[in-house]
Amino acid sequence: MPELREEQRGAARWLVLDRPAQRNALSTSLIAELHSALLRADGDLEVRAVCVTGAGEKVFCSGMDLASAGAALQAGAVAAHEGRRAYASLLADLSRLGKPVVACVNGAVLGGGMGLLAACDLAVAADDARFGTPEVDVGLFPFMALAPLSRCLGRRAALDLALTGRRIDAREAQALGLVNRVVPRAELAAAADELLGTLAAKSPAALSLGRRAFYATQDLPYEAQLEALCAQLSINALAEDAAEGVAAFLEKRKPEFKGR
Repeated sequence: MPELREEQRGAARWLVLDRPAQRNALSTSLIAELHSALLRADGDLEVRAVCVTGAGEKVFCSGMDLASAGAALQAGAVAAHEGRRAYASLLADLSRLGKPVVACVNGAVLGGGMGLLAACDLAVAADDARFGTPEVDVGLFPFMALAPLSRCLGRRAALDLALTGRRIDAREAQALGLVNRVVPRAELAAAADELLGTLAAKSPAALSLGRRAFYATQDLPYEAQLEALCAQLSINALAEDAAEGVAAFLEKRKPEFKGR
């Protein structure tokens, strides 16, 4: 059975982790389905933004599926390692997309789910959502999730969560920068739709160039980053959307972006 639901809502593609009985844990097959769905959405001209959420109202994603990991171990250490690398590849894929990705946090986010959340561009959370990386409590460490978490939260906040395993509420998650907005649960879907609508109204060309440049240059030395971003601006300035945006501004009208 498919473990991921894809729903087109206006200009947004919703990707729903659909394993509520397993707390939307990331199995090998779910990771593969999510990888493929992200690539499809990225290549679909009808899609302006992507939303990732979990099925139900209790859990966004509880992390890696231990049963799936155990099955991989039966096939040997190398197979188990490759299974873990699939999750790392998913996080890397998210940084390469040309469309903005919003996390709609409908419930608890734990372990590898925290890496998935941090790898999204923006996040809206229900006010009763809870967050944590509890791997340390069972003798493990959130190794791969630390890559996006440390970039999202900064060194000390990421290490605080990873080293202590403590849980935080939605308000602290917002204060740390893990989520952008916290709303009452009844308003969560509407808040996500509003944000996705805002993104969908922007130039697809500008968002694509800008998003990719952000992730590609974030770890460069400062001067090299400035040079790389300057080159990207020169490319952006050649786009039809840029000419349309400037013309619309001067003519005091709403721009009609084509994504070119």
